[in-house]
Amino acid sequence: MLPFPGSAGTGRCAAHSTQVSSGRYKRPESVLVVVCTAGGEVLLLQRCQPPGYWQSVTGLLEGGETPLQAARRELREETGLSIEIQDCRRSNAFPIHPAWRARFAPGVESIREHVFLALFEQRPDIRLNPQEHQTCCWLPREQAAHRVGSYTNRDAILEFVPGGEPAVNKREADR
Repeated sequence: MLPFPGSAGTGRCAAHSTQVSSGRYKRPESVLVVVCTAGGEVLLLQRCQPPGYWQSVTGLLEGGETPLQAARRELREETGLSIEIQDCRRSNAFPIHPAWRARFAPGVESIREHVFLALFEQRPDIRLNPQEHQTCCWLPREQAAHRVGSYTNRDAILEFVPGGEPAVNKREADR
């Protein structure tokens, strides 16, 4: 883990395999944890793969984990943070990116994503997992929503991060 103070950090991505281990398929259920401050700043992480892809904390559920357990684990693994998180009671379905489809059983084409919020009074220190992310930054709500690569991540930032009017049907407005 690389320590990064609250503002931003850079690092080098460690080698990371995308192969499915021991022939078992991944569970098509994930969590999205939006990390933010009470002032409306949002933590974004830049993935190692694909290059240039920015997102909030994300990850797949493992074994018999509940979405809340997975959200806590992913937050700790990806940022070093441990805090009580809020279940936003939002669930999204989205297509699996073609580059990652082999990780899932044949015929599985979408993932169910559960949305959570980790709200801090001020920026905490971040420790990135170098196998997953190469850098991080804090951005104002609107800029963060614009930078993320996923529309579900964008919608969650606009709806649940303090500092603006909720964008309840933002996806429909973009059509």
